[in-house]
Amino acid sequence: MSRFFWTLGSLSGATSVMLGAFGAHGLKNRISDPAKLQSWSTAAHYQLIHSTALLLATYAAPTNKIAMGLFGAGMAMFSGSIYLLVLWPEKFRKLGPVTPIGGVCLIAGWVALAAGRRGVPLGAR
Repeated sequence: MSRFFWTLGSLSGATSVMLGAFGAHGLKNRISDPAKLQSWSTAAHYQLIHSTALLLATYAAPTNKIAMGLFGAGMAMFSGSIYLLVLWPEKFRKLGPVTPIGGVCLIAGWVALAAGRRGVPLGAR
């Protein structure tokens, strides 16, 4: 299962860089509202940070599936809902409440990581 989360974290990290670059360059031709552009940037930033946290968790706490699952779900809900709301606000208006739920999942992932046992010591691999 840790391999799954490693792959998820790696692909999410790559995706966050691509979406961040799109937001910085391609999205400006489509969206003129600075608040929406900032929201996009925040989503990409949080996705990248939590992709890194997920990768760290798979290495430092490979048995903590709760933390890893919360990071994955939180990234999808928090960042994913923001991306959709920025691109298609009318179509995905109902996703508004998903964003804070995703944020709570991200916070809970950190708490679960702190509360859980570490797996193999970093130097033992």
